[in-house]
Amino acid sequence: MIQRIATVAFEGVEARPVDVQVHVASGLPAFTIVGLPDKAVSEARERVRAALSASGLALPAKRITINLAPADLPKEGSHYDLPIALGLMAAIEAIPGETLGGFTVLGELGLDGSIAPVTGALPAAIGANARGHGLICPAGCGAEAAWASPDMDILAPATLLELVNHLTDRQALTRPSPQTHPENAALPDLRDVRGQETAKRALEVAAAGGHNLLMVGPPGSGKSMLAQRLPSILPPLSPAEMLSVSMVSSVAGAIRDGALVSQRPFRAPHHSASMAAMVGGGARARPGEASLAHYGVLFLDELPEFSPQVLDSLRQPLETGEVLISRANHRVSYPARFQLVAAMNPCRCGRAGEPGFTCKRGARCAEDYQARLSGPFLDRIDIHLDVPAVSAADLVRPAPSEGSRDVAARVAAARHVQAERYAALGRPDVRTNAEASGPLLEEAARLENSGASLLRDAADTMQLTARGYHRVLKVARTLADLSGADGVGRVHLAEALAYRPAAERSRAAA
Repeated sequence: MIQRIATVAFEGVEARPVDVQVHVASGLPAFTIVGLPDKAVSEARERVRAALSASGLALPAKRITINLAPADLPKEGSHYDLPIALGLMAAIEAIPGETLGGFTVLGELGLDGSIAPVTGALPAAIGANARGHGLICPAGCGAEAAWASPDMDILAPATLLELVNHLTDRQALTRPSPQTHPENAALPDLRDVRGQETAKRALEVAAAGGHNLLMVGPPGSGKSMLAQRLPSILPPLSPAEMLSVSMVSSVAGAIRDGALVSQRPFRAPHHSASMAAMVGGGARARPGEASLAHYGVLFLDELPEFSPQVLDSLRQPLETGEVLISRANHRVSYPARFQLVAAMNPCRCGRAGEPGFTCKRGARCAEDYQARLSGPFLDRIDIHLDVPAVSAADLVRPAPSEGSRDVAARVAAARHVQAERYAALGRPDVRTNAEASGPLLEEAARLENSGASLLRDAADTMQLTARGYHRVLKVARTLADLSGADGVGRVHLAEALAYRPAAERSRAAA
């Protein structure tokens, strides 16, 4: 007789059902796993054998065949240990097989019979709940899986023996409770930044509309300091956003103690990061920094020092909010709707444009350094900001009275207006102006007559691309939301045009 146990295989953040079929038959003793397993799955037979032995059971001297169906779907990871072990125990009648019929199972076994945490418990629980199943998972993943539904059955044993005792009515396992990490109250405050009022204004605009931001300035001007304070003025994650962020973190193994984090991610990879590290990939197509920053901030310091190929790989997720990783035998998709904040020096020496300074390499120093960034990549950044050096007068002045809490209140109010607007237009999935495009943007950002003529003239003079034109509209719409205006006026467009790259502003001045 064939014993069947339900488990899952992960394709991105999607948990696809997998049927673990266990067959124990007469013949020469053997333990075979088929169904396109990777190395970790193939090694499960030794872990299962030792875990059953530690629990007081021995495998029969028969021919054991484990089939992971569908057979053409790659099986990766160690979470197949527990379903294989339970299938074997049901096949040799050590536990009643009917007790496992309504459960999806995942977990890694230790040689002593312990059940170790695995990645992907949250998407597995959501998938199991959609199929009307309960979930059996490690104790370390129980709090994470409990977020899937308050009504589904969840068993989270610490050892194989605990689970067997529960299934044979010798003891009862309690359902785990969902948990979140407490919010970190020690976020850097915007009040710490002296001077740089223009940069603070741009940071507020970027936060209010979810716009991408590039800061260019000499070393020590406060670019990194400003970027690190962006999370302190962003609104907290909504329940739906928190669940989406946590699913990516779960697949990546970044959830600690099974508790979900309610703060927006802030990822700051080093400029030596590879393309696989940035957008995801590798042998198992894991999520990269772009996906780990989903609904949060991706901060790239020293932007031109990143590989040009790595930066250009971000062009697709900046437009679509999704990373698609293709392999010869499968394709994986990860969400990546992040807000890009980048910082760079104007040249390699960092002093280009400084009064009284002349670089030995002349204008080529800045030109060669900035040429490492492609035009299409820069065109996807909404706000380009020059950040000058801080003067001594700014440093000796008293700290500003307005801090992150005051700015965050204005940002939250502007985002609330945007969410209501797009919901009224039939697009509740669009939450910020940066996500709007095409006819939706034109409907949301209706221009006054004076503003329309200004934008038309500026588009011709500055030679704006179609993408650049729409990004000016998005920023202007956010500026209008911050000021409480219904329409987009000339003053909003003028400020939005001031946030275009220096080269475009130079053409307008000429």
